[in-house]
Amino acid sequence: MKKREFIVQDLLSKIYQEQFAKGKLPNQRDLAKQYGVSRFTIQQAIKNLEEIGIVRVVQGSGIFIHEKWVKNPLIFNSLTRTPYDRIHSKMISLQRTKATPDEQKIFQLEPNDEIWTFERVRIVNYKIEQLETSKLPVRLFPQLTQEVVEHSIQNYVESCGYRISHYISSYTPITVNAVQAKILLCKRSTPAMQITNRAILEDGRVYEFSNIIAIDYGVTYIRPFDREIHRSRID
Repeated sequence: MKKREFIVQDLLSKIYQEQFAKGKLPNQRDLAKQYGVSRFTIQQAIKNLEEIGIVRVVQGSGIFIHEKWVKNPLIFNSLTRTPYDRIHSKMISLQRTKATPDEQKIFQLEPNDEIWTFERVRIVNYKIEQLETSKLPVRLFPQLTQEVVEHSIQNYVESCGYRISHYISSYTPITVNAVQAKILLCKRSTPAMQITNRAILEDGRVYEFSNIIAIDYGVTYIRPFDREIHRSRID
């Protein structure tokens, strides 16, 4: 594990244990001395914590912890830890077709309903990292455009008057095939993570089904221990 990653995870652990008085981290000089690294390495680690929303840096005052974060599950990866202005999407295709029997089941559609299918790449820090294929029901979103696909689907969904509830995500390690490698600008058989998502509205309807191929993918989970679920599994 790189020193920066170790420091990020160690600080997260200490933050969760409430080891920092008054919700404030030591200054960068003290942290560098504590971990035996350069101030640059500490600056990069703090930047990572700031980008995922754990701390805020106030010039001249210090590094402060966001108080409410420990009460909620936290998941961060190459996308969620990167500011939005360094993440871009480029559409490859957008099609409107009759829903297949499987798509009718996923979205609870009628036989004649239609589906949008789009393909896009996600560019993180000027590097293509993900290839995404997503499906949305035309019934819910009659006006899907390239502009929407290349920006935030979540913002578009809520601008249409819907409220997003949660996601069901599955992760499967794979190697990319020749077609995927050409798009992702990597070698065939490069290790990758396949992420399948069902995005669900507050009324229980699935509004998006997506499949993402991600290279250079790493993810960290921080979640509260659910004692009741644990007991139900061992009883």
